[in-house]
Amino acid sequence: MSTLGSREVRETTASGEGTGTLEPGTEEIRGFSQLLDSMRRTLEGALTDWLDPRCDAARAELPEAGDLADQVRRLVLAGGKRLRPALVAFSYRGCGGEDLDAVLPAAMSTELLHTYLLIHDDLMDHADLRRGEPTAHVVFRDHHRRRGWSGDSQEFGRSAAILAGDLAHSWAGEMFSESLLHPATAGRAASVDRCFQAMSKEVIGGQFLELQLALRRQATEDELLDVLRLKSGRYSVERPIQLGALLAGADEATLEALSRYGNLVGEAFQLQDDILGLFGDAATVGKPVGSDLEEGKYTFLIHHALERLDAAGADRIRNALGRSDLPATEGVEVVASIRQSGALDVVLGMVEERLREARRVIADLEFKSPQGKAFLTGLVEHLWERRQ
Repeated sequence: MSTLGSREVRETTASGEGTGTLEPGTEEIRGFSQLLDSMRRTLEGALTDWLDPRCDAARAELPEAGDLADQVRRLVLAGGKRLRPALVAFSYRGCGGEDLDAVLPAAMSTELLHTYLLIHDDLMDHADLRRGEPTAHVVFRDHHRRRGWSGDSQEFGRSAAILAGDLAHSWAGEMFSESLLHPATAGRAASVDRCFQAMSKEVIGGQFLELQLALRRQATEDELLDVLRLKSGRYSVERPIQLGALLAGADEATLEALSRYGNLVGEAFQLQDDILGLFGDAATVGKPVGSDLEEGKYTFLIHHALERLDAAGADRIRNALGRSDLPATEGVEVVASIRQSGALDVVLGMVEERLREARRVIADLEFKSPQGKAFLTGLVEHLWERRQ
């Protein structure tokens, strides 16, 4: 199995040596990008090596099961930043972990868990594309149509995609267990397993709350903070960092500081995604500007805009939420009214507040490996630049 200890990873430093004169923060971003790119290549190979024999075994047992397995493999390997597994790996190194083969299965399991949730998320959002590729339910729908089977092709596509997501979840658990069985993690299995199980459950609760808020079209700030914390803060950053730190045997003070950092960065990341979902460039975001309106997402942006607009303006936003038939021109006008309300400035302030605090937390932490600190510091600087 490939390891995370490649020469390229070992020799990438926080200093950005050889990059020339850089603006403040640019060195850290450059180092973060180099580390993430190197880790992504390692993970791609390891994921392929793990998935291929399981797809072959599924097809040998039952051809139809092979079709399901192949779709999971396709979606896992279709791309993505691989941020969660990278956070597992670099927090492990930063906390003194040395046997990188011990952490690799746990790191990869977060990517399979993410794939399971994306498959189900695409169903909920009626999305046709993911990372430039057809979503699972679209592939299975077309599979039904090409074969001229009886019944509803849309329903078949949705049912088959649910099963594909279930398989990805099952594989995530299988892969994760390999880290628990590794000799290097002896005595830590219980705490690591509790963390992974919490990560798996919390995001589901956060997603369910977000679904309800979209239908209610109203929320308290505490409810919106719960969505930020459970759907993104913990799942995307805090829990992966905890997994790596626990596998390395980090002490309680370090774990507490890393958890604080992870929650801050995870919330900032989700707030930025909400901003991009309304105001981002379509070519960069990969979906039309204002598409979150069509999906009906009730975010802090919507919340603050509704509080600041008059009754007519607020009604206009509510009437646009969740409309699949919303004309593009009307969507542009609603997005413009949200910006003019001052809601964007409020949410940008929330992002900056979290990133400033995350900078302070990570600056005060002592790490046993420069790559660990370089990666976590660079992530904050990357998000700081991204907010612009």
